[in-house]
Amino acid sequence: METSTIKNTLIYWPVLVQLLIPFWVLILNGKRKSVDRRSGAHDPKESAINNTAWSLPVVLTSNSLANQFQLPIVFYVLCLILASISSVSVFALAVAWLFVATRWFHAYVHVTSNHIPSRFGSFVVSTLVLLVLLVTTGVALYQIS
Repeated sequence: METSTIKNTLIYWPVLVQLLIPFWVLILNGKRKSVDRRSGAHDPKESAINNTAWSLPVVLTSNSLANQFQLPIVFYVLCLILASISSVSVFALAVAWLFVATRWFHAYVHVTSNHIPSRFGSFVVSTLVLLVLLVTTGVALYQIS
């Protein structure tokens, strides 16, 4: 899997764009919680310990936020490995951007319509893309060993 190497720091751009997702979801979650608090649509004592005591929009953003600390963690590690071994290729960079695009789509669906087939489809695609990045990183590591 010989691919041309490019400037290694380019891999940090998709990482930064991926890191924007939890901040976006966190801000959206805060806005939704404010709406719930002002409307009295939740029990403050119950919602302090039970996420499902909030309205559905808050539950969706809370669940989406938790989701940002699962597969993306693997993505961050793989990108850091690629950069640290100076093996960022055009292919790896394209795969990284594809992962980020699928994760943004996943997060958007999660906090809006929560259409399960769309959300699940984007999850499957992002997982497969991440697997490709894992193999790409393994091959690059093997080649320099």
